[in-house]
Amino acid sequence: MNLIVGVSDMKVTNDIEATLVTYSLGSCIGVAIYDPVARVGGLLHYMLPESSLDQEKARKNPYMFADTGIPALFKAAYKLGAKKQRMKVIVAGGSQVLDQKGFFNIGKRNDIAVRKMFHKNNVIIDYKDVGGTVNRTIKLAINTGETCLKVSGKGEKKI
Repeated sequence: MNLIVGVSDMKVTNDIEATLVTYSLGSCIGVAIYDPVARVGGLLHYMLPESSLDQEKARKNPYMFADTGIPALFKAAYKLGAKKQRMKVIVAGGSQVLDQKGFFNIGKRNDIAVRKMFHKNNVIIDYKDVGGTVNRTIKLAINTGETCLKVSGKGEKKI
């Protein structure tokens, strides 16, 4: 059963029948986490780097921003028995799909936000595919932890 993670959305589950999927990551970033022992997985699809851009929106939907969405993702996984030191972490997205000239650099700023947050909290990224001008899709199977990344024009690969 596919659980779809939309834009500014997050889902965490230990349902071994579930596959978490987020589509069309452009300048947004997808963060997938998986604990193979607890068989807990989560997926966040955030749009913007910092909640200070709009604190009211961040209060209503913390998953819209890196600095509020990422902690929420990890905390939800911990509640289901996941442990940070066992987690496989995958980051994808951050491209310049609509902003080809790099005027706003949202994709790059989103990537910097996740890297800073993970560095500060000693989280190792196991696989990363960011930048460029392509859309990406992430799928995470909770039963096995198998993660697939589909990149526009390059097909799908298991990571």
